[in-house]
Amino acid sequence: MVSNLDKYKKDLDTLINNGVDLLYAMQHECQPAEFETQAKKIIKDKDKYDKFVKTLPKFSEGYQQWYSESLVVIKLLLPSRLGDFIRLFEKPRTQRKAISYENYVVEDYLQGLVVTRGYDRIVETSAAIPKYNQQLNILKSVKKRFESSLFDIEQLVQADLFDSELEASVVLNKNGFGRAAGAIAGVVLESHLLQVCKNHNLEVSKVTTISNLNDLLKKNDIYDVPVWRQIQYLGDLRNKCDHKKTTDPTREEIQGLIDGIEKITKTVF
Repeated sequence: MVSNLDKYKKDLDTLINNGVDLLYAMQHECQPAEFETQAKKIIKDKDKYDKFVKTLPKFSEGYQQWYSESLVVIKLLLPSRLGDFIRLFEKPRTQRKAISYENYVVEDYLQGLVVTRGYDRIVETSAAIPKYNQQLNILKSVKKRFESSLFDIEQLVQADLFDSELEASVVLNKNGFGRAAGAIAGVVLESHLLQVCKNHNLEVSKVTTISNLNDLLKKNDIYDVPVWRQIQYLGDLRNKCDHKKTTDPTREEIQGLIDGIEKITKTVF
């Protein structure tokens, strides 16, 4: 069985490799002649070069997903660089007096922004290349952090445990022990929310429940209202398992609870 630690390493490598492909795509889109000259120093066969170019993604189509996934990784593993990573993408909130190569960002590139003066181009879209390259280097530095002895593996160990408990819940549910399955899954959700509070240095009360942890995290803008509502719904399903009601939770409801909790543990940090 592949551990979460190995899985996360593999997923991070994939994210970095996708980022490199996007960098090639941006360079090819902005400076095709220069890109071809440099690439052919490595890929000397014309057919192989043409085939390589055809495999490049379209930057505008692949970047947003790469950015969103990278944002989650950096927020969890390298939070000190999160602000830098975001600033390289987002336009500054204060109006720029003039757009230059220094303050041009990836968002400008996605909008095809070019600055002209008369017939002269003052700022080309190529101004985004070093900005995106910096983003990619920040993501690469996460790998060093990930592999260093300073990396806190507590959450990865906990994630392995959560996966095992959710797998056990699935088995219990299939064998007709729905309430037990839901109760175990609920403990996973509560424990994960506690860890998220710890990640963000939030002070929690001595008596913790899914509901008050969920409210605390929303209040501190850790996630938005749709996520809060989803967790609230999962908490209600968990309560249906813990407390005797007039009707028992259905097998489908329990499976929905397990699936929902698994998603939260993989997307909320």
